[in-house]
Amino acid sequence: MIRIGQIGMAHDHAEGKMRTVRKYPEIFEVVGVVEENPEVLKKWGGYGCYQDLPQMSIDELLNVPNLDAVMVETEELSLVKYAEKCIDQGIHIHLDKPAGGNVCDFEQLLFAAKRKKLTVQLAYMYRYNPAVQYCVEAIKSGKLGEIFRVQAIMNTYHPPKKRAWLKSFPGGNMFYLGCHMVDLVLLTMGIPLRVIPFNKATGFDALAVTDLGFAVFEYENGIATAEASSNEINGYGRRSLLVSGSKGTIEIRPLEGDYNSQPILYLALKEFTENREYTDCKSVIPMPPMPGRYDAMMIDFAQIVKGIKENPYSYEYELLVQKATLAASGLPVMVEAKNI
Repeated sequence: MIRIGQIGMAHDHAEGKMRTVRKYPEIFEVVGVVEENPEVLKKWGGYGCYQDLPQMSIDELLNVPNLDAVMVETEELSLVKYAEKCIDQGIHIHLDKPAGGNVCDFEQLLFAAKRKKLTVQLAYMYRYNPAVQYCVEAIKSGKLGEIFRVQAIMNTYHPPKKRAWLKSFPGGNMFYLGCHMVDLVLLTMGIPLRVIPFNKATGFDALAVTDLGFAVFEYENGIATAEASSNEINGYGRRSLLVSGSKGTIEIRPLEGDYNSQPILYLALKEFTENREYTDCKSVIPMPPMPGRYDAMMIDFAQIVKGIKENPYSYEYELLVQKATLAASGLPVMVEAKNI
């Protein structure tokens, strides 16, 4: 049993995470929730997932006896500040993303966590998507050959009020949603030589906000692109991942279906397409149903905290993803490996 609490209700995924852990009372004992902003508490505190939970201060939560872990779900630019409080107290964290706007602060957090042997799980849920996991294993096994092209798309339509809110982030929607696609680029192609941002403001609804995110990742023998539009009609339906290699291609579309339905993965291998280059020669690889968007991720978190398994994503990898996200958002950040 993992004794867990939550700091913050403001993150878009906060409610979903709480609903998820409360689905598994045999794994998680939820001890309480913190929300310091009265307006946020008024907006979200009445949701069913928070019913019957003690409302606590930061100090009260972090001093709950035998507290194992905390889900940090504040608004994006405050995540690292609250995560540091947990690490200082020797508590494992599930940290939503992206990890703030200052890479040095995040690096210091990871440094402290590694020295204390504490888990820092970033909330990139697509890592736990069965189709993405199939794709990553196909790359590792050599099934797709040498990867030379990746296209990662996470588009949606946001109403004007939501798009105006994006103005607080460096790179706007590339920072907010594009971070997920940056993670997929690094998972499938590794560390880029260069990240070139092409983020734009459409100016729709008279908003001066970077709502059209696009970035190119340059590799020695290929390129990847990450796309995150906030204005695309049916953008959710076009969320997808395309991975092309010298021996085969995988396309995942839709990337996650309608939250509780499985993604669809198409596989095309060279041996099945030779002399048929001008026909559509792909096969559908069945994926297992997903019980929920965050279930596999949070169950994995519990196993890591218990010491049943190691975190498959190192501190160093998480730092790379954050650097690449900020670079794709237009900040002058070098994306290079670094020991923590």
